[in-house]
Amino acid sequence: MPTGRSGSIRLFQFKGIDVFLHWSWFLVAAYEIQSRNGRYSSITWNVLEYLALFLIVLLHEFGHSLACRQVGGQANQIVLWPLGGVAYVDPPPRPGATLWSIAAGPLVNVALLPLFGGLYFLSRSLGRAYSLPDVYKLVVAVLSIDVVLLVFNMLPIYPLDGGQILRSLLWFAMGRGRSLMVAAILGLIGVAGFIGLAIWMQSTWYAVIAVFTLMNCWSGLKHARALLQFEKLP
Repeated sequence: MPTGRSGSIRLFQFKGIDVFLHWSWFLVAAYEIQSRNGRYSSITWNVLEYLALFLIVLLHEFGHSLACRQVGGQANQIVLWPLGGVAYVDPPPRPGATLWSIAAGPLVNVALLPLFGGLYFLSRSLGRAYSLPDVYKLVVAVLSIDVVLLVFNMLPIYPLDGGQILRSLLWFAMGRGRSLMVAAILGLIGVAGFIGLAIWMQSTWYAVIAVFTLMNCWSGLKHARALLQFEKLP
């Protein structure tokens, strides 16, 4: 996981939020684009599809950042890297503020569904699958990307958005420390699932996701223990 600006290139700033691109993105992008070569008539369309993926990811991360600011938190940086994006948000330590800061990201994907779905049905009705097959394939790919990102992010596995939303909901009833402890433990179950998928599908990506999830769950457990100890102080 990228840590701040280390190894990243600054792309631009919007609403006071700096957007960085990690150097490893270029390596993975080159590999992914080459591996999908042959799907379109030209590799240019593969490049457009990959850029569309990270445009959707970027909008998702801006959803987190702007929502965090709306509730009085700090959000000044977004880093894009091969596994997606990271919005460095610091909402006020309240369950409602944290919930809104996290939920706003997936809500961006929900808001994009009518747009991409409309383009898909318009392309079908106009027969673009035959007259402009590359355009049609790109529209289908972008719609699929948005749906897959939404479903994947909503899995109740910490630190995915679904896991953090679950943690925020539990926070109302269980408190800050215990809610994080429960979310991190459930995340470890998700790690086992990702490892199983990695072995079954022989997928390097699922293995990387499993390692990323494991590291964050372990960090979450340590943070939860510290919070619980702090809550016991007189």
